[in-house]
Amino acid sequence: MPRVERMEIDLALAIAMIDAAMAKSQEISAPVSIAVLDHGANLLAFSRMDGAELAGPNLAVDKAYTSVTNRIATGELKARVAPDGDLPGMSANGNGRYIAFAGGIPCWDGDRVVGAIGVSGGSWDEDQIIAEAAIAVFEKAAQA
Repeated sequence: MPRVERMEIDLALAIAMIDAAMAKSQEISAPVSIAVLDHGANLLAFSRMDGAELAGPNLAVDKAYTSVTNRIATGELKARVAPDGDLPGMSANGNGRYIAFAGGIPCWDGDRVVGAIGVSGGSWDEDQIIAEAAIAVFEKAAQA
């Protein structure tokens, strides 16, 4: 009987990813909002740190949404959505949910995206560094 097997992000892994992101955020003094979505772009876990920006919750979720639905890190979209890029106008699609600045990273299991992390509230670099800390937890779990 045919089967499709893939890694899934469960609640425990999503929380571990958020914990790693929060630890990195505290280390670099950048309060943020953090969202983890599954392969269907459903919210699994979310945290907004004390002092994080008010827009962060929506942006964190939408960064993760962009990453999981488009199979790309949001930071890689900047040049592509520019007027002379190959995806101009992308931000006008998806009811405005597509984000083209750093902090969203897809979670890959081989050639499949099984979820994503979204971080918002710091600078471009801070959001990316914090998201990468969460991805490291995901990758360790994927290798286990």
